[in-house]
Amino acid sequence: MKEISLDYRYLKAFMTTAKYLNFSKAAEELNIAQSAVSRQIKLLEESVNDQLIIRSSKKVLLTEKGEALLAQLEQLEESVQEIFFGHMNKTIKVGILHGLLETWFNEIMVDFSKISQHQLIVEVNTLDQLKEKLHNRKYDLIFTTENIQSELASSLKLFEEHLVLISKADINPKDASQFTWICYSDEDPMFHAFKKRSNKIIMVNSVTAMLNLVRKGVGVAVVPDHLIADEKNLKRYEVKGLARQHIHLSTLNFKTIPEHIKLIIDLIKKR
Repeated sequence: MKEISLDYRYLKAFMTTAKYLNFSKAAEELNIAQSAVSRQIKLLEESVNDQLIIRSSKKVLLTEKGEALLAQLEQLEESVQEIFFGHMNKTIKVGILHGLLETWFNEIMVDFSKISQHQLIVEVNTLDQLKEKLHNRKYDLIFTTENIQSELASSLKLFEEHLVLISKADINPKDASQFTWICYSDEDPMFHAFKKRSNKIIMVNSVTAMLNLVRKGVGVAVVPDHLIADEKNLKRYEVKGLARQHIHLSTLNFKTIPEHIKLIIDLIKKR
């Protein structure tokens, strides 16, 4: 099948002429000369190698191909209007650290579901992956411990995350190296909090699993205190020497934040 090379520059002249079936009215609306309208349509027809409009001194008609093209263009215009001005439900793609999803963000999702019909897709990922996917527009917003400031994205500080050492039984925090360490990754705060490392480390990439292991007396862990806000059976201890850690909300640098994204951001700001 022979391919055509549609010259999109002249579609407006075609659509306006088809709207009125009148060259002079089309020229008036487009604020150009009538000869320019006729010329643009001629160039459009040459680009598709087919006649779109039948001209006479008294009447203008669309050919069968002209009518088919007009129908598709009107459908496209409706779709474009819906994209920019419609109220269809949108999808908000959120990237988040596992611990934040397990506690704090759960309540955000509950509140959001009460005020919005938009679809929410939430994915747990590592800090590096969250940043990379935000910069590639795979996420609309992310929640991390890093203050991202780049040409493409920027961050808003939400709250300070307070880290504590937790165990099932009473312990002396200075003796933490004598217990099994329950860690999330190689970058776990345990490795920064204590100079002497435990001889036994369990690495598990799940905050839920970490807490369950501590509850069963398997070992100790360092976690944000909001993860255990309602825990009564765990002991918690201050950990010295750890840098302050803040939770940030990061988005792409929109000139104007899309309404569906702004909705969830405003909800978070009010908490």
